[in-house]
Amino acid sequence: MGSHRRLAPSGFDRGATVAVSFLSVAAAALGAVPALAAPYDDTPAEVDRLYEQAEKATEAYNEADERADELRDEVRTARDRIARQQQRINSMRESLGSLAGAQYRSGGIDPSLALLFSDDPDDYLDKASRLDRVTAHQAGELKELQEAMRELAQDREETAGKLRELEESRKAVAAHKKTVERKLATARRLLNSLPDAERDAYDRASRSGRDGVPDLGGATAASGRGAAAVAAARSALGKPYIWGANGPSGFDCSGLTQWSYAQAGVSLPRTSQAQRFAGRQVPLSEARPGDLVVYRGDASHVGMYMGNGQVIHAPYPGAPVRYDPVGMMPVSSVTRV
Repeated sequence: MGSHRRLAPSGFDRGATVAVSFLSVAAAALGAVPALAAPYDDTPAEVDRLYEQAEKATEAYNEADERADELRDEVRTARDRIARQQQRINSMRESLGSLAGAQYRSGGIDPSLALLFSDDPDDYLDKASRLDRVTAHQAGELKELQEAMRELAQDREETAGKLRELEESRKAVAAHKKTVERKLATARRLLNSLPDAERDAYDRASRSGRDGVPDLGGATAASGRGAAAVAAARSALGKPYIWGANGPSGFDCSGLTQWSYAQAGVSLPRTSQAQRFAGRQVPLSEARPGDLVVYRGDASHVGMYMGNGQVIHAPYPGAPVRYDPVGMMPVSSVTRV
């Protein structure tokens, strides 16, 4: 997204983005939707800015959605563990209860009197010795039960915290979804407000030089998995940009690179910010096909290098997966997976 039609100087910025702070900063930075009253001479630039802001919100949406999925899995696992713990505790309680009941029924007489009236004192002493061992075993079981109950209470507390975090993640997903939709709706209204000739010129500028396959030179991928990812990305050419999508029928920027590497058997993180650190960073001058090219200081856009100064990426809504010059916007880093 953003100003994909204009070349910009490249620069590298190694600043890592933490998930929670990224969500907060992204939400604050996106701000209000710009008014539609700007002169239409500035409309194409304003549309580009809206697309860029929408892409930042899309990556924030992807981050929140991925975290929500992780939390759902963690909660499911924790609930299964709690159920098994509760079943174990119930069995231990039942065992201890049966033993205590048997002792109560047979132990209501003073031990010295029991020995006095016993027909076989030796037998009594033998039973008493066994009773001591049973009592010691019972004490051990009771201690084990108490420990199991403490673990259960701790797991329940941790699960309750995960459920609260999951609810916050769901709210973040919904908020970022609204932001994306609002930015894109505003961009569409701005484009529709242009005279036909201006709108056609914008569309032509967005597509200029992108028909057919560019000359990619003779560069080869740095690895077999990189070559497989390149082949997958090429197979996605022409597929529509769909925000929040990671294939196979549509993609956003990080969804395309994630899907392409998945076809090569490599699992990449969902967002462009996380993909930035999914491998070894190399200089742009040493980029090879399959390398991930991350854009802007906040790493909010990503494409795949294809050779001879070209990338494949999912640009923005209305523009399909396509080739573009690697310098279409400021390069933040290049990552070799």
